Amino acid sequence: MLKEFRKFIAQGNVLDLAIGVIIGGAFGKIVASLVDDLLMPIIGIIIGGEDFSHLSVLVGKAEVKYGNFIQVTVQFLIISLVIFLIIKAANKAGITDKTTE
Repeated sequence: MLKEFRKFIAQGNVLDLAIGVIIGGAFGKIVASLVDDLLMPIIGIIIGGEDFSHLSVLVGKAEVKYGNFIQVTVQFLIISLVIFLIIKAANKAGITDKTTE
């Protein structure tokens, strides 16, 4: 069983996936910093000095932090756009199949 496990781990797909997850995590942190530290403060200044990270509303005794949700949504949109552009470029270069057309 240990031999099978070693063979499974040594397969290219598993290693590629592990590398992708690590790079994806690092990329996510870069995008989070881009949004939290650069974009949202600029957007906040444009709309009147709002700090999105602290926007919230009380519903009964619960605090709904919708400002953080806005920031995470912007992060998701940026990451999705970058992934789309990478897949589009790979398809154009003939590296992958044409699944996005």
